[in-house]
Amino acid sequence: MANSPDISLPERAPSAVSIDDAVTPFEVASLDLRGRLVRLGPMVDEILSKHAYPLPVAKLLGEAIVLTVMLGSSLKMKGRFILQTQTDGPVGLLVVDYTTPGHVRACARYGAPGVEALVAAGEATSGNLLGKGHLAMTIDQGENTQRYQGLVALDGVSLEDAAHEYFLRSEQIPTRVRLAVAEEIMPGTGVGSHRWRAGGVMLQFLPKSQERAQTDLHPGDAPDGLEVAPVIEDDAWVQGRALLETVEDIELIDPELSSERLAYRLFHEPGVRVFNAQEVKAQCSCSRDAVEAMLKSFSQDDRDHMVEDGRISVTCEFCSSTYVFQPEDVGAKSN
Repeated sequence: MANSPDISLPERAPSAVSIDDAVTPFEVASLDLRGRLVRLGPMVDEILSKHAYPLPVAKLLGEAIVLTVMLGSSLKMKGRFILQTQTDGPVGLLVVDYTTPGHVRACARYGAPGVEALVAAGEATSGNLLGKGHLAMTIDQGENTQRYQGLVALDGVSLEDAAHEYFLRSEQIPTRVRLAVAEEIMPGTGVGSHRWRAGGVMLQFLPKSQERAQTDLHPGDAPDGLEVAPVIEDDAWVQGRALLETVEDIELIDPELSSERLAYRLFHEPGVRVFNAQEVKAQCSCSRDAVEAMLKSFSQDDRDHMVEDGRISVTCEFCSSTYVFQPEDVGAKSN
C-alpha cells in the first residue's frame, strides 16, 4: 500500500525580525481561536506628530488608530472602515479612516480646558476624556452600495471596553482586545528625541459549531423576576482569553519583540500559526483638486466670507496640509 502524502503544515521558529506598521493574523486551531497582532511605529508617529495634541489626547487617538487598523485590515472587499466617536467629554470627536489596502488617516477634536483639568486631577483616563456619547463603526464599499454601521454607547468606558460591547451585541462573537500606546524616548535631546509607538492584539472565538459559538453570549437585559440561566463559557475560549490576559502593554509596543515571537510567547502551548503580515501606512486622501471642488460647491456668500488677506486658505484636519487659493480660482470675490 502506498504511503499517504504528508499534508502537515510546515513548522519553523518564530521570526526575530520585528516589522513595524503591519498587521499579523494568526490562528490557534486547537482552541478555535483567530486573532490579529498590530504593531505601529513610523505610521502612528507621523499621524500624531502632525498635531500638537496634549499627551492624553494623542494617546487616545493612537488607541483608536490601533483599533481601526485591527478591524479595517480584516475587510475582504475594497472599501473603507471608519471609526468615529461623538461624545460630551473633553475629547468630543475622534475620527479614524482606514481605506483598503492599508491607508490610514486620523484626527481628534478636543477642548483644552477640559483636558487640562483632568490631567491636573490625575484623572485623564480614556473613559473620562471621552465621556458619554457613542462609538460608530462604518463599512463603506463605495457608490451604489449600502453602508453598514454599528453603534456602541459610550458612558465613561475605554475603547477596549467599547470594542468588547460592539462584538458582543452587534457581531455576537466572543472577542477580547488589548490596545497600547506610548512615547518612546530616544537617546539625546532635541527634535526627534520622542516618537510614538502603538500596538494591539485581538482574539476571537470562532468555532465551526454554531452552538459552541453562542455559549459566551449574555442574554441581555431580562425583565424583573425572570430567572436567567448562567452563561456557560466554552473551555477553549476560557483558556484562550486567560492566555491573552497575560500580555503586557510593553510587549505590544516593544520594537525588539517581533509579532511572531509575541504570538508564540502567548500561544505556544496550544500551538499557533501565523499568516503573512499586511502593511499599513499613513496616507491622507486630501488633494488640491478635491479641496478646490469642495470650495466651488459652497454658496457664493460662503466663498466670499472665506477670503482673508486676499486669499482663501484651507487646512486639512487630518494631515494638516494647507491649500491656498486666490479668490478668482474658486469664484470668490475679494474683500
